[in-house]
Amino acid sequence: MGEFNGVVIIDKPPDVTSAGVVALLKRLLRVRKIGHAGTLDPFATGVLVCCVNQATRLARFFLRGKKKYEAVLRLGIEMDTQDATGDVIRTSADTDFSENRLKGVFRKFLGESLQRPPVHSALKHNGVRLYKLARQGKPVQKPERKIQISSIEILDIQSPDLRFEVECSAGTYIRTLCSDVGAVLGCGAHLKELRRLESSGFNLAEALTLDEVDDLVASGTFGDHIVSMADALRGMPAVSAGSGLKEKIRFGKKLTISDFPSERDGLPDGFVGIVDEDKQLCAVLEINNVLNQYKYCCVIKN
Repeated sequence: MGEFNGVVIIDKPPDVTSAGVVALLKRLLRVRKIGHAGTLDPFATGVLVCCVNQATRLARFFLRGKKKYEAVLRLGIEMDTQDATGDVIRTSADTDFSENRLKGVFRKFLGESLQRPPVHSALKHNGVRLYKLARQGKPVQKPERKIQISSIEILDIQSPDLRFEVECSAGTYIRTLCSDVGAVLGCGAHLKELRRLESSGFNLAEALTLDEVDDLVASGTFGDHIVSMADALRGMPAVSAGSGLKEKIRFGKKLTISDFPSERDGLPDGFVGIVDEDKQLCAVLEINNVLNQYKYCCVIKN
């Protein structure tokens, strides 16, 4: 099955790491090269974008995409990890808030803001994961970084638990959001459950469980469920390449606007996918029309 090049969306089960899912997928598909785009914590479930073989070169484009989650926040208990896997720091019995009060607090987090990444995270400090340093009693606090929450809605209130849905930029920590909500309310809070509904344009409707992957491989129909590299770059403009352009790309030759005669209105700035007559991805370019630059981000061998 090593000939597969594309993206498979996995509905990650609970109590397994994202790296563990990749390891299982490698064994099921019998391929050497698979990577995921966007880590989910072990207790979390939902959309995990997995890139197979040459598609691993596209992973960085998926890391930038928006995410959508359904989560459960528990009021009145503050955890050192900001989620249910940690140790209790503080408790409060004062968790009886009106629906209007809760909705008002959630609305405060809409839009652009600065968020401080948790000390228990997979970010690195001097090459070491922060959660490892935290476990050693050497927590490192990274500086705040800009995030964007485009929508947030409370779905259900069963005090002390609140179920909500949030759409946010890449790099947003939902457990930190829960902790921050608890801080504003004054009672403390942590993330109890998390399910990723969407990531970089992929959603749960496209996702396969690991058992389903196993069945599809056994039946020889897995190839029907892998997303081609060209189709996987959702939201990225695509340009068709004739044989001449395809040859230049194949050998990494310098490109100019004259190599795109069909694009009479010019090429869009930013990342652009180049596809051949068979709708196969040839390359991803980064284009700067002002500087007349056409930089190769990656070239795919077909």
